Amino acid sequence: MNKPELMQIISQKTSCDLKDVDKILRAFTVTVAETLNQGEKVTLSGFGTFEAKKRSSREGVNPRTGERIVIPDTITAGFKAGKRLKDIINGR
Repeated sequence: MNKPELMQIISQKTSCDLKDVDKILRAFTVTVAETLNQGEKVTLSGFGTFEAKKRSSREGVNPRTGERIVIPDTITAGFKAGKRLKDIINGR
């Protein structure tokens, strides 16, 4: 499912027009990103938790040259599914 398909379904389920759904979806994604950038978690009870995670630097290999390189520290977004979401996915 892509963003326009998601927006269409949300619009149908909430009776909101697509413009409002787009604003809400944009506000949600921006707010989650800003919160993660501040080092905080976003928890939606039963659905899951968005969290910024630090990956330590590590050694890697350049696939073109075979040269050993150092891959620097990086911060990435992670998501951990909540119990209710897991149950739905697993048909419980």
